[in-house]
Amino acid sequence: MAPDAASEIARFILAGFDKHYRLFRAISAAAKERFEAGDWAAVKQAARARIDMYDVRVREAVSGFERFPSAREEVMWPAIKQAYVGLLLEHQQPELAETFFNSVAARVLARTYYTNQHIFWRPAVSTEHIESLRPTYRVYYPAEHGLRATLKAIFLDTQLLSPWEDLERDLHALLHVVRELLPKPREVTPSLQVHVLSSLFYRNRSAYLVGRLDTGATELPFAVPIRKNSNGALYLDAVLAGQEQLGTLFSLARAYFMVDMEVPSAFVSFLKTLFPGKPAAELYIALGLHKQGKTLFYRDLFEHLRHSTDRFVVAPGVKGMVMVVFTLPSFPYVFKVIRDRFEPPKDVDRQKVMQQYLMVKYHDRVGRLADTLEYSQVALPLSRFEPALLEELERLVPSQLERDGERLVIQHVYIERRMVPLDVWLTGADEQKLERGLFEFGQAIRELAGANIFPGDLLLKNFGVTRSGRVVFYDYDELARVTDCNFRSLPTPRDDEEDWSSEPWFFVGSTDIFPEELPKFLFNTEQAKSLFLSMHGDLATPEFWQQKKEQLGGGLEDDVMPYPEARRFAHTHA
Repeated sequence: MAPDAASEIARFILAGFDKHYRLFRAISAAAKERFEAGDWAAVKQAARARIDMYDVRVREAVSGFERFPSAREEVMWPAIKQAYVGLLLEHQQPELAETFFNSVAARVLARTYYTNQHIFWRPAVSTEHIESLRPTYRVYYPAEHGLRATLKAIFLDTQLLSPWEDLERDLHALLHVVRELLPKPREVTPSLQVHVLSSLFYRNRSAYLVGRLDTGATELPFAVPIRKNSNGALYLDAVLAGQEQLGTLFSLARAYFMVDMEVPSAFVSFLKTLFPGKPAAELYIALGLHKQGKTLFYRDLFEHLRHSTDRFVVAPGVKGMVMVVFTLPSFPYVFKVIRDRFEPPKDVDRQKVMQQYLMVKYHDRVGRLADTLEYSQVALPLSRFEPALLEELERLVPSQLERDGERLVIQHVYIERRMVPLDVWLTGADEQKLERGLFEFGQAIRELAGANIFPGDLLLKNFGVTRSGRVVFYDYDELARVTDCNFRSLPTPRDDEEDWSSEPWFFVGSTDIFPEELPKFLFNTEQAKSLFLSMHGDLATPEFWQQKKEQLGGGLEDDVMPYPEARRFAHTHA
């Protein structure tokens, strides 16, 4: 291929990426207007639309390769890549553009891409010190103007157009918390700075101001949720401080943020100072840049494989009927492959399972549904598989496997953060731990219900406990919308024969749910059953679910916040 042809193709691919990011940024920046208008239906629509945007742009670019028939030959791509690198030297999103190049190349070159040395397996352009028209974060100096005046300026600088309900009242509550965060003797010193990211982080019905307190000796991350009352006025709802509290806010079990970013890598660099232990992959995903997160995760996985020696093994816990699940003990994730056949009573197929996972991707996960990374044609070293796992994979998912020399290629796999299955976590638990686990279990069901999700298979083995102790659902094959279910009371037996029957003596429809039966099969001890009912007894009544279904049918989903009620300012409880 002539150098000018390679350059033309490189410019064509970059134009496709630039169009993608222009649209991605526009829909993210418009979150401010949607929040100011209180248009929560538009918030949900935009979140769904943005998820699809990347694949649409990749397909557009691939279809445009009809103009370049010779580019179907792999030998042409070193020159294309070299020309592309030259175009990225002054680019503001080079890492995203490299990933877009990989996506296009993978489609054009078909299945050879996982061994292809002509894509960006490692980044070629540095993302450090990329300049933007607007600084990534603003810096405030409380010693110059006083802490209260500084805090007021920070929120006025957000330039939200809605009126404030009572900003002075909110600042009083905020000031009290911030002073407690300062090192003793709680004084404002000349070295104290407040760094605030230039864009608010929008998600659902809240906007979050994200920043850090820099005392000169330490940096403390914080976030302040801004919300709207029923009259459309703004108020500050709480302060989240420290890695643990912000970690819940940035959990991948929640929907992605909408953030206006000219230079995404600069936002990620800032967030890395708030979460030094959180992989950059997860931060990109939280910002809605899911494909970039997948790219970085894949690199992290292979870097880990290069520096470790342990083997993939069957994941601990009760084996599922739909997925084969395995893990690398030294790597905190699980790998899930859909079985070729499902044994009764499972009545789903591969396509339905994949649709369920896609539904979760689109849905507000309210911190209770695990997010997944979905990959095709993942090539892993055969030597890293325990024989027992390899035998199980070849027996249960042969259609998904292909041996390529010293590699095992898995055609389709979901990857999730590893959690301890709830049934395993509760094994041998004392009363305090049992109570904590069952409370979280009930809260997970309750919050999912408020988001129009009925988990379907509520067995404890299908829920996991995260590092922070939250209970999250991760088995999606029987997941359903609450509004699609029919919640019924158990009919009263008319005689002893019906009372003792091992099979239902009454008609049961495919969408019928009998909440009264849930405690009977969920718990194997009376202690666990009694504890659960004492905390969440309403979940075992048809009335709770019928009322929730009626509420959701009227378009009213619960507004589940990523922080406890007790953390909210006192005036917000009124």
